Amino acid sequence: MGEVHHHDDEDEYLRSELALLQFSDANFKSPLSPTLFIHIHDEPTTNSGSESDSLSSESEQVQHPKDEWLPITESRNGNAYYAVFHILNSNIGFQALMLPVAFATLGWAWGSVCLTIAFIWQLYTIFLLIELHESASRKRHSRYLFLAMSAFGERLGKLAALFPVMYLSGGTCVTLIITGGGTMKQLFKILCENDNGVQTCSAHSLSGVEWFLVFTCAAILIAQLPNLNSIATVSLVGAVIAISYCTLFWSLSVKKGRPMGVSYSTTLMSQESSVVKISDIMNAIGIIVLAFRGHNVVLEIQGTLPSNFKETSKEPMRRGVTVSYILIATCLFPLAIIGFWAYGNQIPDRGLLTAFTQFHKQQVTKFSMGALYVLVILHCLCSFQVYAMPVFDNLELRYTILKNQKCPRWLRTCLRLIFGGITFFIAVTFPFLPSLAALLGGITLVPVTYAYPCFMWLAIKKPRAKGVVWCFNLVLGCLGMLLSVLLVAAAIRTLADKGLHANFFKP
Repeated sequence: MGEVHHHDDEDEYLRSELALLQFSDANFKSPLSPTLFIHIHDEPTTNSGSESDSLSSESEQVQHPKDEWLPITESRNGNAYYAVFHILNSNIGFQALMLPVAFATLGWAWGSVCLTIAFIWQLYTIFLLIELHESASRKRHSRYLFLAMSAFGERLGKLAALFPVMYLSGGTCVTLIITGGGTMKQLFKILCENDNGVQTCSAHSLSGVEWFLVFTCAAILIAQLPNLNSIATVSLVGAVIAISYCTLFWSLSVKKGRPMGVSYSTTLMSQESSVVKISDIMNAIGIIVLAFRGHNVVLEIQGTLPSNFKETSKEPMRRGVTVSYILIATCLFPLAIIGFWAYGNQIPDRGLLTAFTQFHKQQVTKFSMGALYVLVILHCLCSFQVYAMPVFDNLELRYTILKNQKCPRWLRTCLRLIFGGITFFIAVTFPFLPSLAALLGGITLVPVTYAYPCFMWLAIKKPRAKGVVWCFNLVLGCLGMLLSVLLVAAAIRTLADKGLHANFFKP
């Protein structure tokens, strides 16, 4: 009986896979329009043999079009090493350089506690997403939005996840252009100007817009690689660079010593109003929770791994995440703790990148400072590729809906050039977008990272109501939504108090 049951499951899985690969439907809708599910009807056959008799007449729902047509799942020959490269490249970002600013508000104890809780919380939700990637019927959810629609229903899923996922992909690319282009400008200033601001080389300095354009052209040139699996080498470079510059920042901060008059008293001591103190605390917590990112591309990364009846994609993905987060912890915790030790409450609002230039400009050679800036620029270029891929995937999905065929190479190139032009225009129009990171992150990243995975687990896995697992995930999800609301409120209050330097078209 066990063998028959095993054989039936295998036949059902193979039939589902064949249907997914061979079925084409020009009326299939993308997540940006009402979704039509593909219904696969299997007629019973009268052929002799248990293999044919075991396929009963039933209807099975498959949510995705031909995956081999789209850049995220075009190649599914990835492995745990590739997953490590992609996760490190996408998860470690320049936001980590802001962690000592949060410690300046929260202090040693509460800063360490909040950082540890955020790390464990988002690691737990990543493992939930890994489990939800493949359902019991072996259907794979290789896109975060599709999983949300499967868990919450078509309408609610799009309402909850569409804007956050779009912003965390396209919006992150815009932010990377602003950061990368701005760092290029600072790099030129370091190399070609003396301490008095007098240019010492014959090269002409570009404007902010021109530096944004240089960065965008470089990013889109690399983005011509066809699919997510093909940028594994780029992600490897990005991962090595991210670990390198994080290590360099905290190690050089120790080597160069602390500035005079460093104090470790929290900045809250200078505030008298309770409202201001609460707002500052929430902003500091926001810096910590927003330092962990990449949940919106975890399912996409897992979608590049092979899966069969004997071994699903879950095991290599778990190994990849485990290794990645050991390395991430060795980067972020020293950055936060040693960064605060080195600068105390004198840490500038823009974090370690500004602090290092401000306090150690005379102690560090131009070459060393330039090397740090080059590493930041290169990592922005590498991260851009991972976050842009879901956008490319959706653009090509819309084409396959209309034409019922794979997007040709020339059109794929044009779509990516158009995306580069749009992100460049937005970056030039809103160069102050990083100033809104706390507000937009509270709306998008916090629910996607800390809340939705818990609710999707409850909706899909359906654990026993009011059991321990059910209560734990429900409470955790509700706390994630509450955290989102509090961070947004604190960000709005801060913007109302300090104002916003809205330098439209003047990067």
